[in-house]
Amino acid sequence: MAQIICIIGNKGGTGKTTLSHLLAHGLGLFGKYTVAVLTDIERQPLSKAGRNYLPFDARQSDNLERVVQKLRAVEQWYGVIDGGGNRPQMDTTLAGLADLVLLPFRDSHEDVRTLIQDLERFPQAYALPSQWPSNAWQLQAAMRTVENMLGRYRDRLLEPVYVQSATKLLLQHQLPAQLPAALNNTARMLALQVMELLAIPLPEDRWIPVPKQSADGAQRCKLTDQEQAA
Repeated sequence: MAQIICIIGNKGGTGKTTLSHLLAHGLGLFGKYTVAVLTDIERQPLSKAGRNYLPFDARQSDNLERVVQKLRAVEQWYGVIDGGGNRPQMDTTLAGLADLVLLPFRDSHEDVRTLIQDLERFPQAYALPSQWPSNAWQLQAAMRTVENMLGRYRDRLLEPVYVQSATKLLLQHQLPAQLPAALNNTARMLALQVMELLAIPLPEDRWIPVPKQSADGAQRCKLTDQEQAA
């Protein structure tokens, strides 16, 4: 049976569609068969040409039901569903289908306030900082906001996906012949976090450390068992 990841949230503009394709691309880079499922009626379906995952148009409810049924009937596939914004009833429906729920939010108090409501509505969901600042001063301020407003949800906070202009390439109707290495690395890092949460095995020779952020914005890295022992 396939595993389904839903990227939802009542706040619009948090990057749900971009993250859906970024995650699907990252899973594809790890050799995982993945479908990126579009449910946002404000978006247009994308071509599968050149992608390592399959985009699927499920803006009609019968198409969503059909693709979920097909995914549930196959092994070693993954579905990444883009929920769109400002659709609380759809969020509830998708959360009920999901093996993992991600709630993206940007560095703004408005986003965080909406996120808190969604975290309460979906107690199994994880919060995903999206379009996160990479400037050192802005990053420190963002991390302080997270610590002050989301401290009690610390165990449900994932590592940020930093702002990167190249992510817009994934939303082109047809991909360019080659994607930037930085974009591929960002996609891998996001996919690795999801794979850890879903206990998806990864060969040791493809293990990648996930950068960790401390409250002051300084980066840390997860250590291998060998490094921890040392």
